[in-house]
Amino acid sequence: MARPKVVVVGGGVYAARRLARADADVTLLDRTTTSLFQPLLYQCATGLLSEGQITTPLRTLMRRHRNVRVVLGEACDLDATERVLTARRPDDTTFELPYDQLIIAAGMRQSYLGHPEFAVHAPGMKTIDDALAIRRRVLGAFEMAETLPDPRDRAEWLTFAVAGGGPTGVELAGQIRELALHAIEHEYRHIDPREARVVLFDGGDRVLKSFGRNLTEKAQRALDRLGVETVFGVHVTDVDERGVVTTAKKPGPDGRREQRRYDARTVLWTAGVEAVPFLQNVAKETGAVQDRQGRLPVEPDLTVAGHPEIRVVGDVMSLDDLPGVAEVAMQSGRHAGEDVRRVLAGEPTRPFRYLDLGNAAYISRRHALLEKGPVRVDGFVGWLLWGVIHIAFLAGVHNRFTTLLNWATALGANRRGERAYPLGEPTTAERPYTAEYVRQR
Repeated sequence: MARPKVVVVGGGVYAARRLARADADVTLLDRTTTSLFQPLLYQCATGLLSEGQITTPLRTLMRRHRNVRVVLGEACDLDATERVLTARRPDDTTFELPYDQLIIAAGMRQSYLGHPEFAVHAPGMKTIDDALAIRRRVLGAFEMAETLPDPRDRAEWLTFAVAGGGPTGVELAGQIRELALHAIEHEYRHIDPREARVVLFDGGDRVLKSFGRNLTEKAQRALDRLGVETVFGVHVTDVDERGVVTTAKKPGPDGRREQRRYDARTVLWTAGVEAVPFLQNVAKETGAVQDRQGRLPVEPDLTVAGHPEIRVVGDVMSLDDLPGVAEVAMQSGRHAGEDVRRVLAGEPTRPFRYLDLGNAAYISRRHALLEKGPVRVDGFVGWLLWGVIHIAFLAGVHNRFTTLLNWATALGANRRGERAYPLGEPTTAERPYTAEYVRQR
C-alpha cells in the first residue's frame, strides 16, 4: 500500500527533519533552493557576509533523509477537499502534489502598506535577491558620487533613506554607516564616504519598540554616536528614484499634516510585512479569517480549525500574539513535524509551547541589545552574547567558521570582503554579448 504523503510548503527544514524517519513520503516544496538564515540578511546586503554564509542548500540538508524529496516551486493553489496542492515552476508551468498531511511554512514578504509601486525604488529585505539588490544600490551609490562634479548631486547619492525603525531597519542603517566609517573611508579620492548621510524614518516615537524603553534609549544614543539620523512620528507616503516624501502622523496646530521631502538616491524599505498571496487561497479553502497582516489563526496544536490535516507554522501563523521571529519559526516547525509523526503513528497531537529566548538587535560594532524577561543587556556584553547566539543558529560548521572569520576581519582590519554585486538586472550580463552580435551582423 502507498505510504502517507506529507507536503511541507516553504523552508520548513525543521519540520522536514522531524519527519525524516517517519513511515511517509515527504515533499519539501520551496521557491528557492536554499535555507536562509534571515537574521543576518542585512550583513549580506552591506558586504560583511556572503550569501553562501547565511544559506545552506536544501538538498544538502536533506541528503541523508531518504524519504524526503526536495522540489523547486512556489505554492499557488490549494484544493482542501481533494487534498491537492498546486505549485508553479520557475517557467510558470504548474504541477500537483497530493497530500495526506500539509505543513505550511511559506513565510512573509515585504509589505508596502498599500503602495506596491514603492518596490520599484525601495527594495525590501526578505530574500537573498533583496540583499544583493540593496548591496548593488548601496555600493553603487558611492561609485556614482565619486564621478559627479556637482556637490548637490553627490549629496543625493550619499544620502540613504531607510523606512522602518524595527530591528531590520536599525541594523541596516547602522551597517551602512559602519561601512562608510570603517571599511571604505580611505578608498575614494574625490569623495569622503564618511559624509554619507543615513536617515531612519519611523511612525512611532522611538526605535525598536519591541524592547523596553531603557534599552531603546541606549540604542538611540548608540545610533546618534554612529551618525544615523532618526525621524519619528512620520510615515513615508511617496517614493521615487530621487527620494522620499514623509507625512507627519499627527496633524499640526492648523489641522494639517506636515509633509517634507528628503532627497536620497538610495531608499530601503523595512516598514512592514504581509503574508504571501498563497495564504489567501488557503484561507478561502479552509474558511479561516486572516488578520491584518494576512496570517492564519491556528489551534493550540498549530492546525487550522476544521482541518486537522493542515498545519501553519512560523510567521504566517497567528497564535497568542507570538512575534514573527526566526525562533518562533524554528520551534513551531519542529513541533509540527513531531505532531505529524504522532498522527501517522496513531498517537494524539500536543499543544505547541513556545520557549521565549528573548529579543536581540545589533546596533553597531561592540554594541548590541538583548532582552529576556527582566534580564536586559546592552553594549559590549550584549554584542558578545548576540554573536554567540547567531553563530549557534547558523547551519553548518563551514558557515559558522567563515562568518566568525569575516567578523574578525571587519573588526580588526576594517575590511569587508563581500562587496561584489551584479551591475543591474540579471539580463545585464548578456547585453554586451548580444550587442556585439548585432554589430557583427
